[in-house]
Amino acid sequence: MTLPLLWNGNCCFRHIRSKPQPRRRRLIQTGAAHLDFQCRCTIAVLRRGKARAQSFRIRTRPCLLVNATPQVSHADRNQREQPVIFDRYCTEGFCDELFVADGQPRPIAELLIARIESLPAGSLERRQKAAEAAMYQLGITFNVYGEESGTERIIPFDIIPRIIAAAEWSSIERGLKQRIAALNLFIDDIYHAQKIVKDGVIPEELIGSAASLRAPCIGIDPPRGVWCHITGTDLVRDGDGRLYVLEDNLRCPSGASYVLENRRLLKRTFPSVFAAMNVRAVDDYPNRLLQTLQSLAPDGIDATVVVLTPGMHNSAYFEHSFLAQQMGVELVEGRDLTVLDGRVHMRTTQGMQRVDVIYRRIDDDFLDPRVFRSGSTLGVPGLMDVYRAGRVALANAPGTGIADDKAVYAYVPKIIKYYLDEGAILPNVQTWQCSDSSERGYVLANLDKLVVKAVNESGGYGMLVGPHASAEQRSQFARLIRAEPRNYIAQPTLALSRAPVLVGDRVEGRHVDLRPYVLYGSEIYVLPGGLTRVALRRGSLVVNSSQGGGSKDTWVQFAPTEQQGSRDA
Repeated sequence: MTLPLLWNGNCCFRHIRSKPQPRRRRLIQTGAAHLDFQCRCTIAVLRRGKARAQSFRIRTRPCLLVNATPQVSHADRNQREQPVIFDRYCTEGFCDELFVADGQPRPIAELLIARIESLPAGSLERRQKAAEAAMYQLGITFNVYGEESGTERIIPFDIIPRIIAAAEWSSIERGLKQRIAALNLFIDDIYHAQKIVKDGVIPEELIGSAASLRAPCIGIDPPRGVWCHITGTDLVRDGDGRLYVLEDNLRCPSGASYVLENRRLLKRTFPSVFAAMNVRAVDDYPNRLLQTLQSLAPDGIDATVVVLTPGMHNSAYFEHSFLAQQMGVELVEGRDLTVLDGRVHMRTTQGMQRVDVIYRRIDDDFLDPRVFRSGSTLGVPGLMDVYRAGRVALANAPGTGIADDKAVYAYVPKIIKYYLDEGAILPNVQTWQCSDSSERGYVLANLDKLVVKAVNESGGYGMLVGPHASAEQRSQFARLIRAEPRNYIAQPTLALSRAPVLVGDRVEGRHVDLRPYVLYGSEIYVLPGGLTRVALRRGSLVVNSSQGGGSKDTWVQFAPTEQQGSRDA
């Protein structure tokens, strides 16, 4: 049995509180992270070829042990009606991830398309529904913030994977490594000498006015000089077929658990195709993440690593719990930690235990009420003093948000050139700075053609898609831009690439993006593929899960010369 698929975005899980199986001692039940729930379900997790029992506490309805693998009914084998026909699939002039043109699959997708077309009519739809039913039986539902109905929903997921050729992925991987290396140097420079500002590459007022600049981080030297340990970089393909970086997420990027669960599900949906296509593995991500975190501790120390969560009401709480369980470390809340004798400790049933590395899934503002937001009950009083003294490592380091400020984004190609003396492998999307009077004038005159974004918002919030907006919405954004020009940037409305999505009993095109995950420890590692996010509403360009988006599994093929033995087992 596999673990359930996960949800990424602004939603509140009400069902699962994972209790990791740690190497460490159990925590004393001091916080909301240790609340009692109505029932317990023990499931087997297949990891490294061995079945290991893990315990999950479930907050909603009692749960039966179910097989999360979609089951194919006898009707699938016996029915001989008209199957799904991709000849009826229309690209509608958009660049498509699986098709060159209507009825003409790309070479990398031919095997998958042939397999789907060989299925009996209704089989693909039944497999999709079987997967959704398994998720629901396992209690994997969510509530979107702001909804009053409280209706539980199944996680949006599409059963047709996206495929990326080996050669294209090689270019993506090199571009991401280059970008993260440069952004890390940029962050370190901003909190030290600020040479890039003094040399006139980036305006001083742009940095000084950034809401994400953290004065308490000035002069801090993080372990090994690494600030951005976990990054999620969003890529989009425009109508010209070229991939662009849309934005960088260097604070608390989420969604990696989605990647792992999508893969586990798809391997069981199309096993023969998966095996034949030489798809690169993703199941080693938790181990890679743990190695990255352990690399932050001083050499020779058997580091105690914890995952710090704001609690079960956070939208990404299941991911916090899942990753802690997969890494075999404790999932803690702020009240489970305390500062004693200049070090961070966690309360356990056997007394206090020193903590060396904290994978924090809490925003900077809530980390330490003595330094940042004074009313925060989510963080640890005194944490920043210990961090500044080098006695605990934080991942990601506080202050990394300066590098994913959307106004700073426009300067990333210059940042790469300045620090690495290289041209950017992955280009940016053209960006207009509303803080610049001439560029602001262009934006205000073309709001019906542009996408406007607030520089520090995420999740699809604080954004105007001009061609899809009403006149009233455009007028409202014009007022906001005039009032706070530094807070907004604008970009052209891209013709985002599309991919086939199962909609009822039909296959239709929907716009997609791609979020690869990058780990930076002793070296930079890029998880093959990442999370393909889907705008499930027809015509929508917003892929964020909080705005109704879903996800797909992403298959990256091995190059012909690569070893095939490292495929998913």
